Amino acid sequence: MPKMKANKGAAKRFKKTAGGFKFKRATKRHILTKRSTKNKRQLRPNSLLPKCEVAAVARMLPYA
Repeated sequence: MPKMKANKGAAKRFKKTAGGFKFKRATKRHILTKRSTKNKRQLRPNSLLPKCEVAAVARMLPYA
């Protein structure tokens, strides 16, 4: 059997951890002057994927 291909877009965005999949919040790259300090601070930490999304991401990353 050949190896299954991973979805490369998902592979760049999600990393498998013991607790699920971690990911970085969007809209934190550039043009941050219009965002409030509170909003930028809330976007700072990596987040765990919600349980309802885990199955879809796990299908995209078969060997993660």
